[in-house]
Amino acid sequence: MEDEGSSTFLAAANKSWMPSPAEASRGADFGMPRKPHALLCSRSRWRVRLRAVPGFQMKQSNISMFPLTEENKHVAQLLFNSGTCPRCIFRFCRVDLHAPYKLPSKELFSDLERFLETEKDELILEVPNPPPKKIRLQELEDGVENLNENTENRISVTKDESFASQHSNLGVCNVCLGILQEFCEKEFIKKVCQKVEASGFEFTNLVFSVSFPPQLSVREHAVWLLVKQEMGAEVCPDCFKPAKNKQSVFTRMAVLKALNKIKEEDFLKQFPCPPNLPKTVCTVLETECAHGAVFVAGRYNKYSRNLPQTPWIIDGERKLESSVEELISGHLLGVFKADGFNFSSSGREDVDVRTLGNGRPFAVELVNPHRVHFTSQEIQELQQKINKSSDKIQVRDLQLVTREAIGHMKEGEEEKTKTYSALIWTNKAIQKNDIDFLNDIKDLKIDQKTPLRVLHRRPLAVRTRAIHSMETHYLDEHHFRLYLKTQAGTYIKEFVHGDFGRTKPNIGSLMNVTADILELDVESVDVDWPPALGD
Repeated sequence: MEDEGSSTFLAAANKSWMPSPAEASRGADFGMPRKPHALLCSRSRWRVRLRAVPGFQMKQSNISMFPLTEENKHVAQLLFNSGTCPRCIFRFCRVDLHAPYKLPSKELFSDLERFLETEKDELILEVPNPPPKKIRLQELEDGVENLNENTENRISVTKDESFASQHSNLGVCNVCLGILQEFCEKEFIKKVCQKVEASGFEFTNLVFSVSFPPQLSVREHAVWLLVKQEMGAEVCPDCFKPAKNKQSVFTRMAVLKALNKIKEEDFLKQFPCPPNLPKTVCTVLETECAHGAVFVAGRYNKYSRNLPQTPWIIDGERKLESSVEELISGHLLGVFKADGFNFSSSGREDVDVRTLGNGRPFAVELVNPHRVHFTSQEIQELQQKINKSSDKIQVRDLQLVTREAIGHMKEGEEEKTKTYSALIWTNKAIQKNDIDFLNDIKDLKIDQKTPLRVLHRRPLAVRTRAIHSMETHYLDEHHFRLYLKTQAGTYIKEFVHGDFGRTKPNIGSLMNVTADILELDVESVDVDWPPALGD
């Protein structure tokens, strides 16, 4: 496995907070409020342990908060000698205070050197009043000040001054490949903030997520085995959370699975423990900003018999120039400044079927929108803009909804009912009394084998559906209009003509004639969503 690593940083808006690398092991909490230049941190009451070396004069205004204790010293020195950075040493020593991780790398390195040079004597500082939760970057640069003056000081002196000089030029960390050295510094955080500010996104909160090279998991596993051998500690298998990487067979999940299966003695034969020092520092491949999807819902009416719901493309050739999906989503895409969309609805009608009445519920997922804040008046104007753009469709009850709310559109879909109006033709001459009996049929059960016209995209199956009621209007000797209330998912055209006997019973068999359907309209879709707005 190569020593070089790579890392991709993603700043994603409008989601819940995700940890930074140090936070993944309960380290630094580089939070970012709405103004990215501000830094959030949270501290509770804690004990600060400080150690001094000969000739070192401690000033209260420059005191560092060092979290390791004598019981950690052996492991810390072992890792430090192997080339592990201070923040990784904190993680393997299970330091759960946020404050030490936020200190600059050079300061941590100096503090760690002093700690490893000392004896058991230590300086203990009680801090009764922790700093406020919000601290600006500039304030952090000034260090921790105004500690309690009533502190108990015990200072130890060491005679061995050779250790610091031996390790003063610590290179790239052999565990994190430099990620917790360079990318936890304020300069890098400022670069991310600048990227977010320049992205042009509207947002109220922010997620900072990181994609790590899979080899970090191997290096961490090796170090945990070393710690376990030295101290008998429990092995922590995943300091860095797994994430999918489809561009390589060495995905993080695959590496972790392999590490869980391999025996410790076999691993030690194949991989150095502790890991070798890397040749180069891990680099940032890309920093990109993305916004969480937003969702718009409503109901649409379709008045054209030559308009598909979604783009009609067969063998790469477009059959019709537009679709319901495009007529609606095209406007949303531009106003929300989104990169893409996903259209869904409560069922769908054929290209030659109109949707009347109160319309069909639909929802549009807008991917990576740059604009997300709209007033109800602006949404109303957007609806009017869609309706004026075409006489083939109309939209009503347009509104912003949550991802969870879209589930209401699909809940119990087959238990819902739909009402249709169909123009029927018969080969034999009929009179009004020949169709009156259909009005008396209630809750008729029919078996529908997958229709021939959709067999290429639907699995072959026999589905039982219910025709709840029918009402007929006689027109002439060969035509009548049939109004049906059916279970959602019923193939109406096949119920009329029988689909060569694949739907039983059907109108033709009930009337003992050959019947066909000339026109079909959806009169209502009985789904009580989204909420009506009264517009």
